[in-house]
Amino acid sequence: MIINVGARTDIVNYYSEWLLERLAEGYVYSRNPLFPNKVTKYLLNPQVVDCLVFCSKNYQPLLAKMGSIAEQYRIYCHYTITAYGPEIEPRVPSIAESIATLQKLAATIGREKVAWRYDPIFLTEKYTLKQHLQTFTEISEQVAAHVDRCIINFIEPYPHLKTTMPELLELTNEDKRQLAQGLGKIAKKHNLKIQTCGNNQDYRNYGIQPSGCITAQIIGEANNCQFRKVAHSGMRTGCHCLPSRDLGAYDTCLNGCRYCYANKHPQKIAENYQQHDPHSPLLIGHLRPTDVLQNGVQKSLLVPKTL
Repeated sequence: MIINVGARTDIVNYYSEWLLERLAEGYVYSRNPLFPNKVTKYLLNPQVVDCLVFCSKNYQPLLAKMGSIAEQYRIYCHYTITAYGPEIEPRVPSIAESIATLQKLAATIGREKVAWRYDPIFLTEKYTLKQHLQTFTEISEQVAAHVDRCIINFIEPYPHLKTTMPELLELTNEDKRQLAQGLGKIAKKHNLKIQTCGNNQDYRNYGIQPSGCITAQIIGEANNCQFRKVAHSGMRTGCHCLPSRDLGAYDTCLNGCRYCYANKHPQKIAENYQQHDPHSPLLIGHLRPTDVLQNGVQKSLLVPKTL
């Protein structure tokens, strides 16, 4: 099975101590977000975990340990670096700091295991089409030689954004086409593979491939192994990713990104964080008397090696 470290919250940035303890003890509990009294136990060891897939906006807290983790597990890292400042992403490092950390991460684990996410893309009076292309150029110049690929996505029109980001401008299909054309041209100039994930529109004319961010090909090539191509509905419309199990929890990320789909109740974030115990098998809190604990099904997605 594939373990996702970061789809629901930035575990690397804020819960690294907890993650390291879970890896050391060899198991973790994950609470079902739809049925909170159901908790699943997953074993964490290289024999049952096919790949650890990380996603973060700041690998600095875990950087010193990434080498040893990569020696034990197959891994793949998504590093999100966008054009936005602290008024959009309040507690995310600056672009310059993020680039420096990404370069160190790639030097530690290998560029083939690092993807740069420029995601999500949206427009405001400040973050115009021109501004995106300028920032994308500046980042590309510094990270293209250190990453496996770049993954882009346009923002999903979640209902809560009307409240959390009233300054959002309409992102038309023509806007998307112009952005795709520009981003594709920049990526080609820097010999940078570029793709979408979870997008139903086709931008292959601009060198942008439709794909997933956790596909059999991507993580297989990165780790010199072969994954089975499993039919999967994905996490959202247009997603082609392999199935994975997430260790995180919603409403727990302290990055404060105003567009985030995983923090729908900002008032709960501080409350949840106060319940975090780095020694607990659960990310937030502990098992409750009413909880139902079950062992997770951990079937391998790897193609067995033949002699």
